[in-house]
Amino acid sequence: MRKILLFLLLFPLFLYGQNREEVYFENSIFKGVYSEVLEQPLWVEYTVQCPDGSASRRGMDFYTNDSIHTSDGKDYAHNIYDKGHLAPAADFNCTRDMLYMTFSYLNCALQDQYLNRGTWRLLEAYERELSAHCNVSVRIEVDFKNKDNTLPTGATVPTGFYKYITHNGTTEIFYFDNVKPESSDYMLYKIN
Repeated sequence: MRKILLFLLLFPLFLYGQNREEVYFENSIFKGVYSEVLEQPLWVEYTVQCPDGSASRRGMDFYTNDSIHTSDGKDYAHNIYDKGHLAPAADFNCTRDMLYMTFSYLNCALQDQYLNRGTWRLLEAYERELSAHCNVSVRIEVDFKNKDNTLPTGATVPTGFYKYITHNGTTEIFYFDNVKPESSDYMLYKIN
């Protein structure tokens, strides 16, 4: 009987220490769901707010969250993956405070360096161009077809990324495998 009672008392502590499959988060500029198990976001949504802002990102770096177990700098060291913003910093550089919010690891994915710095960056510029003329909402879904690609540091590498850009009642959908793109023309990755 004592063993059962002790188990019942300790069982909640055991559950508390477990990483969660899905945790919802939201701040004033983006929202999403994060997987503590994968140490990666599952999706992020935002509306472009500063297509031509000028706040400086000087001195900013990604930071962890106190209440959600995320990836950290060790996951991005000595490999081909960038700290890929899902809600891009350039879409929120109205103020330093808004810009700083984008540097949360909740908004960061292991993204192939050539994808992040190339075709993906150009697609982010496209959404800012659109937002100069209309309201632009974006949803990014992180694809994990292969959940076996886990780094020694614990984070799981995404298989790819879906990006939904909604403007003027139209939604454009793009898909990128998480590898070096064959082309810088993001329209080649449009799937609808």
